[in-house]
Amino acid sequence: MHVVILRDPSSPVEAQFVPDAGMIGASLADSGSELLGQRHGLDGYITAAKTMGIPILYPWANRLGDNTYTALDTTVTLTPGVNGVRPDPNGLPIHGVLAAYPGWRVTTESANELSAELDFAADSRLLASFPYPHLLALTVRVANRALTVRTTVTPTGDKAVPLCFGFHPYLHVPGVPRSEWTIETPPLRQLSLDERGLPTGETTRRPAASEPLGDKSLDDGYDQVPDGSVFAVSGGARRLEVHFERGYPAAQIFAPPGEDVVCFEPMTAPTDALRRGGYRCANPGESAVAVFSIRA
Repeated sequence: MHVVILRDPSSPVEAQFVPDAGMIGASLADSGSELLGQRHGLDGYITAAKTMGIPILYPWANRLGDNTYTALDTTVTLTPGVNGVRPDPNGLPIHGVLAAYPGWRVTTESANELSAELDFAADSRLLASFPYPHLLALTVRVANRALTVRTTVTPTGDKAVPLCFGFHPYLHVPGVPRSEWTIETPPLRQLSLDERGLPTGETTRRPAASEPLGDKSLDDGYDQVPDGSVFAVSGGARRLEVHFERGYPAAQIFAPPGEDVVCFEPMTAPTDALRRGGYRCANPGESAVAVFSIRA
């Protein structure tokens, strides 16, 4: 399996991506110190879809509220365990269908930049779960101590494509205990969630905050996130920032108990938007672009 190593020309920051394993970001390191949670490792992601590093969650991020959805006048029934659909503990489809998907094609590769694309319409199994023909393209670049991830969705038929995807970067502050990490968030609108992690419709405004992560367990959803919003975790002399640069109006903050990771997840739509509505679309003849970056 080919691992592409991207090196920042101006700093000791480097990243590793694996096109053959779903274009996952397997590593982001600074002078050899790993900045991403490795969890069950690349093997765990390939064999059991155990997320680590920076996986893409596509075509929906987080979970859906049922195994059936209707979007743009098309009704789709999903079957857990079939066509890439994976259930959460409640049996709800979670994180889309592209975990470790091997069908990515590298289009350009240089010392610090990699581009790859996936023709969604070329695989009937993908279309069975998300019947909107399109080209999905990722470009990742390392420069100026930042990893930038650019996603482009281009319809290839006469149907629009719902935009409900996201990414799940597992940030890790090396050499500093989790109890000493501080997380910083911008002003946000928090979504109340039910026991299954689905929005109830109620919301609460939260001011910008800086607080110790400590032993907190977090799995919280937000919407109305402005372009340019910055989320951060710091510890010791190190600070990691996730910049929602463009096209990510929703977020999930995830910090599982007992793990030295925190996630600020950029999402193009809130949890379960594919069923509830409230998503944008890539329209025929146009491309939709979303960009986030991680700065060390």
